[in-house]
Amino acid sequence: MGVILAGVQVRFEDGKLGQLETDSSLDGGYGPGIGSVFRKRMQFIRAAKDERDFYAMKSLHFEKLEGNLAGKHSMRLNKQWRLILGFEGKAPDKVVVIFAIADYH
Repeated sequence: MGVILAGVQVRFEDGKLGQLETDSSLDGGYGPGIGSVFRKRMQFIRAAKDERDFYAMKSLHFEKLEGNLAGKHSMRLNKQWRLILGFEGKAPDKVVVIFAIADYH
């Protein structure tokens, strides 16, 4: 499933995260507030021109991952939880792929 807004296309690897974005009554089992923060991050992602906007917002701690997650990136949701995402294709048709919300502790 892909949605194009502000020039950025987004696809969810896990359909449950797509539901979490659109249904504010869900928390995804991640604890209080994570659903709300996730939805705010998704608004930011969809409004971004490209990943340079992610790097520019220092509070996101956007970074490339290594090891078994090489090729993916992470973005902070809070001190404990991070959003795992990646990219497919090339600009202007690059797709942001949302993989998971991961506990970094």
